Amino acid sequence: MLDESLLDAPEALAEADRRALLRGAAEAGARVRTAARHATEAGVHDLKPDGRPRAILIAGPGAAAICVADLLGTLAGATSPVTRLAPTGVAPAGGALRWELPGWAGSVDLLLIATPDGTEPGLSLLAEQAYRRGCTVVAVGPAGSPLTEAVHNNHGLFLPMATAPYDEDIPLAASAPGVLWALLTPLLALLDRTGVLAAPPDAVQKVADRLDHIAERCGPAVATYSNPAKTLAAELADALPLIWTEGVSAGPAGRRFAAALAELSGHPSLVAELPEALSAHSALLAGRLAASADPEDFFRDRVEEPAALHARVVLLRDRPIGGLTAAPAARDLALSHDTPISELEPEPGGELETLAELIAVTDFAAVYLALASRA
Repeated sequence: MLDESLLDAPEALAEADRRALLRGAAEAGARVRTAARHATEAGVHDLKPDGRPRAILIAGPGAAAICVADLLGTLAGATSPVTRLAPTGVAPAGGALRWELPGWAGSVDLLLIATPDGTEPGLSLLAEQAYRRGCTVVAVGPAGSPLTEAVHNNHGLFLPMATAPYDEDIPLAASAPGVLWALLTPLLALLDRTGVLAAPPDAVQKVADRLDHIAERCGPAVATYSNPAKTLAAELADALPLIWTEGVSAGPAGRRFAAALAELSGHPSLVAELPEALSAHSALLAGRLAASADPEDFFRDRVEEPAALHARVVLLRDRPIGGLTAAPAARDLALSHDTPISELEPEPGGELETLAELIAVTDFAAVYLALASRA
């Protein structure tokens, strides 16, 4: 059950936030600026690449690396295919994970390593394997970690991860807002330099400004009725979110939201892209998850029995209404099955800015849902 009164009690939220999730979301813009400065100090903007890599391989543990690969693949498009190297192992612990390069990887390919830990032996071994194959290696992780030495020993480029003082005292959640931007920002600068995608310094600065703007709109001191993130968290408290995305950039934002809901609050969700979502989830809306599928039962024990879980559509769009869009059909399908719908659409701006806004609002919502559900 969600304690909605907690949402409008900033001091209580701060007390419940033992993992500094709200602080990480609020400081996302500052984390982007620090990460961009670290990339500059590491010499990223002075690189003279011979051309775009044939393919980009990304390795790292947990949801953060998955999201980074998803975002970079979306932003890069077809210029250089992005492939995430999934780890193998008997447990999700860093010491048990191993990564392998595909057989075709060679000197014209780029290996990116992204980790908020840096102690994984498997990533150090991967850097050695990439060097033997002739791959260029670039890693982002905590400065001074074992990965730092491994990358340097194999003639790679190490980019220090932007960290905060409290990161050393609190175990980092892979879906924590600060972790994503600390890992993603240096790689944006690198791939901009290599011509894989467009992320010049002024665009990165606009991302940081947009994240600051969202922190002002969605911060804990802003009341629920005017706070889009708190409103969304309250709407999803007793619902199964069906996250429908429209637009190229909205896809990874929706998948990121689903991962954050699962890891931070233990809240299940399903995600699909429009227009395919209409057929993929239509049977769900017509079944037991629809609001109309749970008529009032006079004999139900309302004290002992929890309320039935019903679907709620969350529509994430990265483009304005108009033109070729499946949004009207999505609304009609949801409402025809008595399914409520929440919509998020960013303010106008560049692709990186609008993507950052969708991620930031949904990150705040996932954090509020986690804190208010565990009070």
